[in-house]
Amino acid sequence: MADALIGRVIDGRYRVLSHLADGGMASVYVAMDGRLDRQVALKMMRPALARDAVFVERFRSEARASARLSHPNVVAVFDQGDDGDDVFLAMEFVAGKTLREVIHEEAPLTPRESLAIVEPVLEALRAAHDAGLIHRDVKPENVLIRGDGEVKVADFGLARAVTSSTVTSQTGVLLGTVSYLSPEQVERGVADPRSDVYAAGLLLFEMLTGRKAVTGDTPIQIAYRHVHGTIEPPSKLVPGLPPALDELVERATATDPTGRFPSADAFASAVRRARAALSTAELDRRGQPVGAPGIPASGTPAPAGAESRGSADVTAVHGTAASRQGPASPGSPPAPPSPAPISPTTALPVQRRQASRRRWPLVVALVLALLLAGGGGWWFLAGPGAPTTVPQVAGASLPASVAALERAALRAAPAEVYSETVAKGTVISADPRPGSQVGKQTSVSLVVSKGPERYTVPRLVGRPADAAADALAPLTLRVGVRTEEWSETVPAGTVMRQSPDDGASVKRGAVVTIVVSKGRQPIPVPSVQGQPVAKATAAVEGAGLRVARAADVNSDTVAAGSVVSASPTGGTLFRGDTVTLTVSKGPVLVQVPNVIGRDTATAERTLTALGFTVTKEYPFGKLFDLVRVQSVQGGRSVPKGSPIVLTIV
Repeated sequence: MADALIGRVIDGRYRVLSHLADGGMASVYVAMDGRLDRQVALKMMRPALARDAVFVERFRSEARASARLSHPNVVAVFDQGDDGDDVFLAMEFVAGKTLREVIHEEAPLTPRESLAIVEPVLEALRAAHDAGLIHRDVKPENVLIRGDGEVKVADFGLARAVTSSTVTSQTGVLLGTVSYLSPEQVERGVADPRSDVYAAGLLLFEMLTGRKAVTGDTPIQIAYRHVHGTIEPPSKLVPGLPPALDELVERATATDPTGRFPSADAFASAVRRARAALSTAELDRRGQPVGAPGIPASGTPAPAGAESRGSADVTAVHGTAASRQGPASPGSPPAPPSPAPISPTTALPVQRRQASRRRWPLVVALVLALLLAGGGGWWFLAGPGAPTTVPQVAGASLPASVAALERAALRAAPAEVYSETVAKGTVISADPRPGSQVGKQTSVSLVVSKGPERYTVPRLVGRPADAAADALAPLTLRVGVRTEEWSETVPAGTVMRQSPDDGASVKRGAVVTIVVSKGRQPIPVPSVQGQPVAKATAAVEGAGLRVARAADVNSDTVAAGSVVSASPTGGTLFRGDTVTLTVSKGPVLVQVPNVIGRDTATAERTLTALGFTVTKEYPFGKLFDLVRVQSVQGGRSVPKGSPIVLTIV
């Protein structure tokens, strides 16, 4: 891919000069912008991503949002587009290294270097959060350190554009990203500014210790440890690190977002306070991890001079603690007999010689003395440089708290969190704490209540039951008990009722129970054949069916007024369907002719022709062979086939 692109002009504007790096989502090239005659970093999306229409559209939207973000610690986005099947992003070219490379080559960094890097990262995140952007993928690969030490954060918006389905095949990308995901991103797929604070805390841990805070063999293991584990104090891995750094990492990486710094600005303020509270020796001491040369596994520093040559070489590259800070402070390690010259480091550039660094405390002291002698002491005693006391603002409204801080010459940095106990708009806590002595114009982080965390239950009635969980998940709600009922009006598989009703306000994680339609209820057709029509009608209508009546028919077997047949016979119907009944009129009636006085043969033929059954009796023999008596009187109507007895004389 690199060979094919070198020398090519992308979008008629960017001539690709050289290949920089490959990542899971893109390859990066140095290109010359032919219109503005400047070098840019050209990020070419992977072909698989470029073919994903959903990714491309989301990427374009996020790139436009990121392009509006202007901050010295943010890698600027110049352009975004596509050239045929290639999707690209033109960004500011930063000549330097990624924080990943710096950590790999130089970690563990000194506290001064680590804080000097994490502070501009937090400033970049603060600017993004103020603009409504959340990075979601803060990691060493996305932090660039220029040759002069300028720190810049890249890929705002790109992490937002990449979905889990997009990167499932990119094992390396997924593993690298999961290492810095906050617990809420892993567990619920949601992110807010505190998620970026969590990742920044992991960066600080990694710079101080030289290893990732959360590791595992698979992405699933890493994700599980984010949610169910805790981050070790850096000093446990690098003995001698000040407790203030452990506290920064501990608060930034709290599993519960409410326990973290409420914003990147609050984290940055804490970083500045920690730096101010540490001594020069503490800031410039380069620790060694437990188990490294010179540090036994127990974590107890080895005696002076016990370091191996390898560790001494590393120390010389960065400059020893003594060479960085001048005369050793009490308790600091003794300086080597012949300190190596200070060489620049990408983590914290050093551009002055050792001698000049040794003189700067004297210069500063001389300037301060002159200022104080000439009345400059006003700055530090009563003017802007004088200390001020943080007032008590917890329990007050936000406007009242801001006013109180302004009266104390302080700045407010509010961040909202949900609270079940504190009213909306009321300050829960402040950092630094009330009564603390700080410099004027210090930023005080205010945690302000957003009131109880509540979510409005959406309307599930009328939706497919299988879609109910998806509708509730973004609101942190979930489907509870699911029951089913027959319905004549609601299609099968559709939600009929819900509890709580739509529009109700509920807590995070609330359960919504649903009743789902099973569709129309099948009704067995009752058997009514041979029953009187009134009884049969009652049985059919009682089952929820309707009765229709066909034309009555004669029946030799079913009494008149009773059901001869029903249609359908057996099986099932739905409520309101029709059962047709056929009712008997009884047998067919035939009028009996009068055959008395006729000869036997004629009388018999006449009756049998009409369907009667003839029986002959001869009480006196065949004297005349004439019918003297018939059992059914002539002129009467009787059922066809009835028996008639003829008496012959």
